Amino acid sequence: MFSGLTIEKLMLIALVAGLIIGPERLPRYAAALAQMTRRVRDFARNAGTRVKDEMGEDFDDVDWRTLDPRKYDPRRIIREALLDDEPTTPAPVKPQSAPGPAAQPRDVLPAGAVPPYDTEAT
Repeated sequence: MFSGLTIEKLMLIALVAGLIIGPERLPRYAAALAQMTRRVRDFARNAGTRVKDEMGEDFDDVDWRTLDPRKYDPRRIIREALLDDEPTTPAPVKPQSAPGPAAQPRDVLPAGAVPPYDTEAT
């Protein structure tokens, strides 16, 4: 079944509901449940028919498999949005010379230096 609901659990729920409702009111509730099930089924059928009527001839042309949300890949969508044409071969990368001792990244503190501390930020 779905969501961990098994036949045994459904039977237990039905038994508890039967005990709570009682034998006098149980037929009325069963009939109301059957009527509600029919209404929901009719609503779903009418909704599908209405969508087909309102979309007209375009409804048959839609490939519904491409609109499946399980196939949604944000990386592919962004890649397709950013690239207008087919991907081209990248330009060759020029080798860079090794940085000398004077070329030190800006976010690295020299050895033994104390990092700045802002007392108002914490």
